Amino acid sequence: MIDNHNHPPSLIRIFYGLAAAGALIFIAVAIVGDTARAWQAYLLNFLFFSAIAQGAVLFSALMHTVKARWSGPLADVAESFAAFFPVSLALFLILFLGRQYIFPWLHEDLHGKEVWLNLPFLFGRDFIGLCLLYGLGLVFLYHRLYFTLTARGARGPLGRRLLDRWARKTVDEQRMAGRTTVFAILYLLAFAIVLSLIGYDLVMAADPHWYSTLFGAYSFVKAVYIGFGALIVLSASLHMSERNGYQVQENQFHDIGKLFFAFCLVWADFFYAQFVVIWYGNIPEETSYIIERTMAAPWNTLAWTIFIGCFIAPFIILINRRIKTRPRAMTVICLLVMSGIWLEHYLLLGPAFHHHAEHLPLGWVEAAVAIGFFGLLAAAVTVYFKKLPELLENGEPDRLTVEAG
Repeated sequence: MIDNHNHPPSLIRIFYGLAAAGALIFIAVAIVGDTARAWQAYLLNFLFFSAIAQGAVLFSALMHTVKARWSGPLADVAESFAAFFPVSLALFLILFLGRQYIFPWLHEDLHGKEVWLNLPFLFGRDFIGLCLLYGLGLVFLYHRLYFTLTARGARGPLGRRLLDRWARKTVDEQRMAGRTTVFAILYLLAFAIVLSLIGYDLVMAADPHWYSTLFGAYSFVKAVYIGFGALIVLSASLHMSERNGYQVQENQFHDIGKLFFAFCLVWADFFYAQFVVIWYGNIPEETSYIIERTMAAPWNTLAWTIFIGCFIAPFIILINRRIKTRPRAMTVICLLVMSGIWLEHYLLLGPAFHHHAEHLPLGWVEAAVAIGFFGLLAAAVTVYFKKLPELLENGEPDRLTVEAG
């Protein structure tokens, strides 16, 4: 997502161009085309790209909490995804404009669920939840940057401004380190709670007569899975570029590869845990949801594609140790998994929007909106490194910057 220091303006223009193209296509389809499809594609991509940013930042918070010193350069890159947090919050507010197209339950008898499923309460609680999650993430990042920048110095405008701010006041490093740990733990807790809430409100509620108590955990595990995947892709691309000083050791690629492999198994386990309980319970309002998405055409082919791409193929490939140490191979695998999870979001939402579909209603509109969202995420990360270029200059490669706390 980011190139060297010599060409950031052109790269940023490319990403802004992608974002603008996606936005224009979305607006055009929403105004003169299929309005419902445009907003449904917007919801799909909002959930997917927000989860990538949320899950990637979780890596740094998790590594700091457990004091995993091997993660230093990877944590620096993971934190760059926090630049998308304000964008994601603004995109969530825009979602309110398409409420009549993305909430099928607005026109249904909810049989007593109106207390929970009403627009003011839903948007209010989700907005507060996202503000809490993103606020904790940004405060954690602020404390982490103190140790990173004081150890390495600053060349970028934001880094110099922060160092000047800290130089003007007495900073207790032990207290700062303790706060970093506290905010890291709070981010981990908020991540689980808020991602569960978003999963219930914006995905599961699309079919309001079906519910799963495990769906929230399934939602945040999926976000970790694709967040780690995006981190590997970005770290690998920076590592393979000869135009910056960023380097990741082979053993570090292996360690993040093992974590990615672990969440491949966790994702599949959570899927199976939901499926098997519904299967042996055999309650019609529960089984109909699963049958429609896994056994009925045209969704069954998509379901098998997702299962093979997100579990079977990565499981077989990542058993090999050497693969996890090769940046190019891991990039391909992670992109495959992320594409599969994007399709999985569509599989969960699609049948609620397209009842009795005879063919898969997936095409260029969803892809164009996805390109726009990718442009926004990539631009946010690129601007972050432009403001903090020292983060691409490794310190000690096997050391996490924050030691105390």
